Amino acid sequence: MRTLYITRHAKSSWDDLGIRDHDRPLNDRGERDLPLMARRFAERRESLDLMVSSTAVRARSTATGFAHELAVPQEQILLRPALYLATVDGWLEVLAALPNDATQVMCFGHNPGSSDLVWTLTGEQIDLPTCATVRIDLDVDEWAAIAQDTGSLIWFDSPK
Repeated sequence: MRTLYITRHAKSSWDDLGIRDHDRPLNDRGERDLPLMARRFAERRESLDLMVSSTAVRARSTATGFAHELAVPQEQILLRPALYLATVDGWLEVLAALPNDATQVMCFGHNPGSSDLVWTLTGEQIDLPTCATVRIDLDVDEWAAIAQDTGSLIWFDSPK
């Protein structure tokens, strides 16, 4: 069995319309929601073996904030360019390549791909708001075996 946590990045800023989408930082609400959600995750006392993030600034910032709250060294955050605005196929490709010794992994990405992945893996249609996290337990022995309907939604948490 594998446990996958999917976290959509915290709310990002649109203040500077000249900045590339990839480089948008968190806004004030994102900066407020991030520590709240990281603390709520920490209170669940669920362990993580690895964190994986999109390279976008808003996703990396969210991953870094969670890592700080959970005392996870920054070196345990893998950056994957393929997660930036990934489709379900892109997500599945990244997940299939995860090391099998990591059984509990938290990923940070974007919508609509993050929500679509939850639906694909669990059959549960959830539109993940910013900084929301879901836990999915996967009935697979290795990451490469992830496919449609191999997971069960265990919980969903959102700052709203």
